[in-house]
Amino acid sequence: MAAKSAGSPPSRVVLVTGVSRHLGGRLARELVGAPGIKRVIGVDVIPPPGELGGAEFVRADIRNPIIAKVITAAGVDTVVHMSVIATPVSAGGRTSMKEINVIGTMQLLAACQKADSIRKLVVKSSTAVYGASPKDPAMFTEDMEPKAMPRSGFGKDSVEVEGYVRGFARRRPDVTVSMARFANFLGPRIDTPFTSYFQLPVVPTVLGFDPRMQFVHEDDGIDLLRRLTLEDHPGTFNAAGEGALLLSQAAHRAGRPTLPLPSPLVSAFGDWIRRSRIVDFSPEQIRFLSYGRMVDTSRAERRIGWTPKYSTRETFDEFVAVRGINRHLPAERVEALEHLVAGALSRGGGA
Repeated sequence: MAAKSAGSPPSRVVLVTGVSRHLGGRLARELVGAPGIKRVIGVDVIPPPGELGGAEFVRADIRNPIIAKVITAAGVDTVVHMSVIATPVSAGGRTSMKEINVIGTMQLLAACQKADSIRKLVVKSSTAVYGASPKDPAMFTEDMEPKAMPRSGFGKDSVEVEGYVRGFARRRPDVTVSMARFANFLGPRIDTPFTSYFQLPVVPTVLGFDPRMQFVHEDDGIDLLRRLTLEDHPGTFNAAGEGALLLSQAAHRAGRPTLPLPSPLVSAFGDWIRRSRIVDFSPEQIRFLSYGRMVDTSRAERRIGWTPKYSTRETFDEFVAVRGINRHLPAERVEALEHLVAGALSRGGGA
Protein backbone atom coordinates (compact mmCIF):
# COMPACT_ATOMS: atom_id res chain seq x y z
CA MET A 1 0.00 0.00 0.00
CA ALA A 2 1.47 3.35 -0.98
CA ALA A 3 1.82 6.35 1.26
CA LYS A 4 -1.17 8.65 1.37
CA SER A 5 -1.08 11.96 -0.43
CA ALA A 6 0.77 14.95 0.92
CA GLY A 7 -2.60 16.61 1.39
CA SER A 8 -3.44 14.45 4.41
CA PRO A 9 -4.16 16.58 7.48
CA PRO A 10 -1.21 16.83 9.89
CA SER A 11 -1.32 15.18 13.27
CA ARG A 12 -2.15 17.59 16.06
CA VAL A 13 -2.16 15.70 19.36
CA VAL A 14 0.24 12.76 19.78
CA LEU A 15 0.26 10.23 22.62
CA VAL A 16 3.49 8.24 23.13
CA THR A 17 3.47 5.19 25.41
CA GLY A 18 6.55 3.96 27.28
CA VAL A 19 8.14 7.38 27.75
CA SER A 20 10.02 6.33 30.88
CA ARG A 21 12.26 4.16 28.73
CA HIS A 22 15.02 5.65 26.63
CA LEU A 23 13.52 5.37 23.15
CA GLY A 24 10.02 6.43 24.17
CA GLY A 25 11.26 9.46 26.06
CA ARG A 26 13.60 10.49 23.28
CA LEU A 27 10.88 10.22 20.63
CA ALA A 28 8.49 12.31 22.72
CA ARG A 29 11.12 15.03 23.07
CA GLU A 30 11.85 15.07 19.34
CA LEU A 31 8.17 15.33 18.41
CA VAL A 32 7.69 18.49 20.48
CA GLY A 33 7.60 21.43 18.11
CA ALA A 34 7.69 19.26 14.98
CA PRO A 35 5.68 20.56 12.00
CA GLY A 36 1.94 20.10 12.54
CA ILE A 37 2.32 18.88 16.14
CA LYS A 38 0.37 20.92 18.65
CA ARG A 39 0.73 18.74 21.74
CA VAL A 40 2.70 15.65 22.82
CA ILE A 41 1.54 13.52 25.75
CA GLY A 42 3.81 10.88 27.24
CA VAL A 43 2.33 7.96 29.17
CA ASP A 44 3.95 5.42 31.46
CA VAL A 45 3.46 3.77 34.86
CA ILE A 46 6.46 5.56 36.39
CA PRO A 47 7.77 9.09 35.82
CA PRO A 48 10.55 9.42 33.23
CA PRO A 49 14.08 9.76 34.62
CA GLY A 50 14.57 13.14 32.91
CA GLU A 51 12.66 15.98 31.32
CA LEU A 52 10.49 15.31 28.28
CA GLY A 53 11.42 18.59 26.62
CA GLY A 54 8.00 20.16 26.60
CA ALA A 55 5.95 16.97 26.29
CA GLU A 56 3.33 16.48 28.99
CA PHE A 57 3.60 13.43 31.23
CA VAL A 58 0.53 11.50 32.34
CA ARG A 59 1.03 8.68 34.81
CA ALA A 60 -1.20 5.91 33.52
CA ASP A 61 -1.06 2.17 32.98
CA ILE A 62 -2.08 1.13 29.47
CA ARG A 63 -3.29 -2.17 30.96
CA ASN A 64 -6.04 -0.17 32.66
CA PRO A 65 -9.12 1.10 30.79
CA ILE A 66 -8.28 4.58 32.13
CA ILE A 67 -6.09 5.03 29.05
CA ALA A 68 -9.31 5.51 27.06
CA LYS A 69 -10.16 8.53 29.20
CA VAL A 70 -6.72 10.03 28.58
CA ILE A 71 -7.15 9.65 24.82
CA THR A 72 -10.68 11.06 24.80
CA ALA A 73 -10.01 13.95 27.16
CA ALA A 74 -6.98 15.14 25.19
CA GLY A 75 -8.51 14.61 21.75
CA VAL A 76 -5.55 12.42 20.73
CA ASP A 77 -5.42 11.72 17.00
CA THR A 78 -2.05 9.90 16.84
CA VAL A 79 -0.85 7.10 19.10
CA VAL A 80 2.75 5.87 19.04
CA HIS A 81 3.00 2.58 20.93
CA MET A 82 6.51 2.15 22.37
CA SER A 83 5.63 -0.08 25.34
CA VAL A 84 6.42 -3.52 23.91
CA ILE A 85 9.44 -4.44 26.03
CA ALA A 86 12.08 -7.17 25.71
CA THR A 87 13.53 -7.32 29.22
CA PRO A 88 11.65 -9.56 31.70
CA VAL A 89 13.74 -8.72 34.77
CA SER A 90 13.38 -4.95 34.41
CA ALA A 91 9.65 -5.41 33.73
CA GLY A 92 9.21 -7.23 37.04
CA GLY A 93 9.33 -10.77 35.70
CA ARG A 94 8.04 -12.66 32.69
CA THR A 95 4.37 -12.54 33.84
CA SER A 96 4.47 -8.78 34.27
CA MET A 97 6.29 -8.39 30.95
CA LYS A 98 3.58 -10.34 29.11
CA GLU A 99 0.84 -8.30 30.76
CA ILE A 100 2.50 -5.04 29.71
CA ASN A 101 3.13 -6.24 26.17
CA VAL A 102 -0.02 -8.15 25.35
CA ILE A 103 -2.74 -7.04 27.77
CA GLY A 104 -1.48 -3.45 27.60
CA THR A 105 -1.64 -3.48 23.79
CA MET A 106 -5.16 -4.95 23.85
CA GLN A 107 -6.41 -2.21 26.19
CA LEU A 108 -4.67 0.51 24.20
CA LEU A 109 -6.14 -0.69 20.92
CA ALA A 110 -9.60 -1.02 22.46
CA ALA A 111 -9.33 2.60 23.57
CA CYS A 112 -8.16 3.67 20.10
CA GLN A 113 -11.00 1.77 18.43
CA LYS A 114 -13.63 3.63 20.46
CA ALA A 115 -12.04 7.06 20.00
CA ASP A 116 -13.40 8.85 16.93
CA SER A 117 -10.47 11.27 17.06
CA ILE A 118 -7.83 8.61 16.28
CA ARG A 119 -6.40 8.90 12.77
CA LYS A 120 -2.96 7.28 13.08
CA LEU A 121 -1.33 4.40 14.97
CA VAL A 122 2.43 3.76 14.94
CA VAL A 123 3.76 0.60 16.63
CA LYS A 124 7.37 -0.21 17.51
CA SER A 125 7.73 -3.93 16.83
CA SER A 126 10.70 -6.24 16.41
CA THR A 127 12.32 -8.58 13.89
CA ALA A 128 11.97 -11.17 16.69
CA VAL A 129 8.58 -11.99 15.10
CA TYR A 130 10.54 -13.95 12.45
CA GLY A 131 11.97 -16.28 15.09
CA ALA A 132 15.32 -18.00 14.54
CA SER A 133 15.70 -21.33 12.78
CA PRO A 134 18.24 -23.29 10.72
CA LYS A 135 15.65 -23.20 7.88
CA ASP A 136 15.45 -19.39 7.77
CA PRO A 137 15.93 -17.62 4.44
CA ALA A 138 19.01 -15.50 3.85
CA MET A 139 16.85 -12.39 4.30
CA PHE A 140 13.33 -12.02 5.66
CA THR A 141 11.00 -9.65 3.85
CA GLU A 142 7.95 -8.22 5.60
CA ASP A 143 5.59 -10.64 3.83
CA MET A 144 7.43 -13.82 4.86
CA GLU A 145 6.22 -16.10 7.63
CA PRO A 146 8.67 -17.42 10.25
CA LYS A 147 10.04 -20.92 9.67
CA ALA A 148 9.84 -21.52 13.42
CA MET A 149 7.27 -19.43 15.24
CA PRO A 150 8.60 -17.87 18.46
CA ARG A 151 7.24 -20.00 21.29
CA SER A 152 8.07 -17.89 24.30
CA GLY A 153 9.17 -14.53 25.60
CA PHE A 154 9.49 -11.27 23.72
CA GLY A 155 9.26 -12.87 20.27
CA LYS A 156 5.93 -14.55 21.09
CA ASP A 157 4.63 -11.32 22.64
CA SER A 158 5.58 -9.37 19.51
CA VAL A 159 3.73 -11.85 17.28
CA GLU A 160 0.60 -11.49 19.43
CA VAL A 161 0.89 -7.70 19.49
CA GLU A 162 1.15 -7.55 15.70
CA GLY A 163 -1.89 -9.80 15.40
CA TYR A 164 -3.96 -7.42 17.53
CA VAL A 165 -2.69 -4.45 15.52
CA ARG A 166 -3.74 -6.08 12.25
CA GLY A 167 -7.17 -6.78 13.74
CA PHE A 168 -7.47 -3.13 14.76
CA ALA A 169 -6.53 -2.04 11.23
CA ARG A 170 -9.36 -4.16 9.80
CA ARG A 171 -11.88 -2.71 12.24
CA ARG A 172 -10.72 0.89 11.75
CA PRO A 173 -9.80 1.22 8.04
CA ASP A 174 -9.96 5.00 8.45
CA VAL A 175 -6.81 4.89 10.65
CA THR A 176 -3.31 4.90 9.14
CA VAL A 177 -1.49 1.99 10.80
CA SER A 178 2.31 1.70 10.59
CA MET A 179 4.54 -0.93 12.21
CA ALA A 180 8.34 -0.81 12.34
CA ARG A 181 10.11 -4.13 12.92
CA PHE A 182 13.49 -3.22 14.39
CA ALA A 183 16.60 -5.34 14.58
CA ASN A 184 18.47 -5.24 17.90
CA PHE A 185 19.13 -1.67 18.98
CA LEU A 186 22.59 -0.41 19.88
CA GLY A 187 23.77 3.11 20.54
CA PRO A 188 25.64 5.46 22.85
CA ARG A 189 22.83 5.77 25.41
CA ILE A 190 20.36 2.93 25.01
CA ASP A 191 20.57 -0.14 27.29
CA THR A 192 19.42 -3.47 25.89
CA PRO A 193 20.22 -7.13 26.59
CA PHE A 194 22.81 -6.99 23.80
CA THR A 195 24.58 -3.88 25.12
CA SER A 196 25.03 -5.78 28.39
CA TYR A 197 25.94 -9.03 26.63
CA PHE A 198 28.84 -7.47 24.74
CA GLN A 199 30.13 -5.81 27.89
CA LEU A 200 30.61 -9.13 29.68
CA PRO A 201 34.31 -9.86 30.25
CA VAL A 202 33.81 -13.12 28.34
CA VAL A 203 31.05 -13.57 25.76
CA PRO A 204 29.33 -16.98 25.94
CA THR A 205 28.47 -18.47 22.54
CA VAL A 206 26.80 -21.63 21.32
CA LEU A 207 29.39 -24.22 20.39
CA GLY A 208 29.50 -24.80 16.64
CA PHE A 209 27.51 -21.70 15.66
CA ASP A 210 28.55 -18.25 14.47
CA PRO A 211 25.34 -16.40 13.57
CA ARG A 212 24.96 -13.34 11.36
CA MET A 213 23.60 -10.34 13.26
CA GLN A 214 22.13 -6.98 12.32
CA PHE A 215 21.90 -3.91 14.53
CA VAL A 216 20.06 -0.63 14.19
CA HIS A 217 21.45 2.60 15.63
CA GLU A 218 19.14 4.37 18.06
CA ASP A 219 19.39 7.58 15.98
CA ASP A 220 18.18 5.75 12.87
CA GLY A 221 15.38 4.07 14.79
CA ILE A 222 14.14 7.36 16.18
CA ASP A 223 14.35 8.91 12.72
CA LEU A 224 12.11 6.19 11.26
CA LEU A 225 9.58 6.42 14.09
CA ARG A 226 9.51 10.21 13.78
CA ARG A 227 8.82 9.99 10.06
CA LEU A 228 6.08 7.39 10.52
CA THR A 229 4.47 9.75 13.04
CA LEU A 230 4.71 12.93 10.99
CA GLU A 231 4.04 11.39 7.57
CA ASP A 232 1.49 8.86 6.32
CA HIS A 233 3.15 5.53 5.51
CA PRO A 234 0.74 2.66 6.20
CA GLY A 235 2.20 -0.83 6.34
CA THR A 236 4.93 -2.86 8.01
CA PHE A 237 8.61 -2.01 7.61
CA ASN A 238 11.81 -3.86 8.53
CA ALA A 239 14.51 -1.62 10.01
CA ALA A 240 18.19 -2.51 10.38
CA GLY A 241 21.60 -1.13 9.57
CA GLU A 242 23.13 -2.16 6.26
CA GLY A 243 25.29 -5.26 6.26
CA ALA A 244 25.91 -7.80 8.98
CA LEU A 245 28.40 -8.96 11.58
CA LEU A 246 29.16 -12.50 12.62
CA LEU A 247 28.96 -12.95 16.37
CA SER A 248 32.66 -13.82 16.42
CA GLN A 249 33.46 -10.60 14.54
CA ALA A 250 31.38 -8.52 16.96
CA ALA A 251 33.08 -10.06 19.99
CA HIS A 252 36.50 -9.44 18.41
CA ARG A 253 35.64 -5.79 17.67
CA ALA A 254 34.58 -5.39 21.30
CA GLY A 255 37.82 -6.97 22.48
CA ARG A 256 35.93 -9.79 24.16
CA PRO A 257 37.09 -13.40 24.16
CA THR A 258 34.32 -15.92 23.48
CA LEU A 259 33.43 -18.93 25.60
CA PRO A 260 31.85 -21.58 23.35
CA LEU A 261 29.42 -23.76 25.32
CA PRO A 262 27.14 -26.62 24.28
CA SER A 263 23.56 -25.41 23.82
CA PRO A 264 22.21 -26.80 27.14
CA LEU A 265 25.00 -25.07 29.05
CA VAL A 266 24.35 -21.77 27.26
CA SER A 267 20.72 -21.99 28.40
CA ALA A 268 21.81 -22.73 31.96
CA PHE A 269 24.30 -19.87 31.87
CA GLY A 270 21.59 -17.55 30.48
CA ASP A 271 19.30 -18.49 33.37
CA TRP A 272 22.08 -17.80 35.85
CA ILE A 273 23.08 -14.38 34.53
CA ARG A 274 19.41 -13.39 34.30
CA ARG A 275 18.75 -14.42 37.92
CA SER A 276 21.95 -12.64 38.94
CA ARG A 277 20.72 -9.51 37.10
CA ILE A 278 24.00 -9.33 35.18
CA VAL A 279 22.27 -9.46 31.79
CA ASP A 280 18.50 -9.45 31.26
CA PHE A 281 18.76 -12.24 28.70
CA SER A 282 15.60 -14.12 27.72
CA PRO A 283 15.52 -17.80 26.68
CA GLU A 284 14.51 -17.22 23.06
CA GLN A 285 17.67 -15.20 22.53
CA ILE A 286 19.66 -18.42 22.81
CA ARG A 287 18.17 -19.49 19.46
CA PHE A 288 19.19 -16.15 18.03
CA LEU A 289 22.77 -16.79 19.21
CA SER A 290 22.63 -20.08 17.30
CA TYR A 291 21.00 -19.11 14.02
CA GLY A 292 20.98 -15.31 13.86
CA ARG A 293 18.54 -13.36 11.70
CA MET A 294 18.74 -11.08 8.67
CA VAL A 295 16.02 -8.84 7.26
CA ASP A 296 15.52 -6.99 3.99
CA THR A 297 14.98 -3.25 4.54
CA SER A 298 14.34 -2.23 0.94
CA ARG A 299 10.63 -1.56 1.52
CA ALA A 300 11.39 1.24 3.99
CA GLU A 301 13.86 2.77 1.54
CA ARG A 302 11.50 2.44 -1.42
CA ARG A 303 8.27 3.65 0.18
CA ILE A 304 9.49 6.04 2.86
CA GLY A 305 12.89 7.06 1.57
CA TRP A 306 14.41 5.90 4.88
CA THR A 307 18.06 4.93 4.61
CA PRO A 308 19.91 4.41 7.89
CA LYS A 309 22.94 6.63 8.40
CA TYR A 310 24.76 3.89 10.30
CA SER A 311 25.55 0.44 8.94
CA THR A 312 25.44 -2.54 11.29
CA ARG A 313 29.24 -2.40 11.60
CA GLU A 314 29.30 1.37 12.20
CA THR A 315 26.55 1.03 14.78
CA PHE A 316 28.50 -1.61 16.65
CA ASP A 317 31.81 0.25 16.45
CA GLU A 318 30.29 3.45 17.82
CA PHE A 319 28.72 1.48 20.67
CA VAL A 320 32.14 0.04 21.55
CA ALA A 321 33.87 3.42 21.31
CA VAL A 322 31.31 5.47 23.26
CA ARG A 323 30.87 2.88 26.01
CA GLY A 324 34.65 2.69 26.42
CA ILE A 325 34.66 -1.08 26.36
CA ASN A 326 38.12 -2.31 27.31
CA ARG A 327 39.76 -3.98 24.34
CA HIS A 328 42.52 -5.67 26.32
CA LEU A 329 41.40 -7.87 29.18
CA PRO A 330 44.05 -9.38 31.47
CA ALA A 331 44.34 -13.14 31.02
CA GLU A 332 43.80 -13.70 34.74
CA ARG A 333 40.46 -11.86 34.58
CA VAL A 334 39.27 -14.04 31.70
CA GLU A 335 40.37 -17.18 33.54
CA ALA A 336 38.63 -16.05 36.72
CA LEU A 337 35.35 -15.51 34.89
CA GLU A 338 35.61 -18.91 33.19
CA HIS A 339 35.94 -20.51 36.63
CA LEU A 340 32.97 -18.45 37.85
CA VAL A 341 30.84 -19.60 34.92
CA ALA A 342 31.85 -23.24 35.38
CA GLY A 343 31.03 -23.04 39.07
CA ALA A 344 27.66 -21.43 38.46
CA LEU A 345 26.70 -24.06 35.87
CA SER A 346 27.82 -26.84 38.16
CA ARG A 347 25.77 -25.51 41.09
CA GLY A 348 22.80 -25.11 38.77
CA GLY A 349 22.99 -28.70 37.58
CA GLY A 350 24.14 -27.69 34.13
CA ALA A 351 27.42 -29.60 34.25
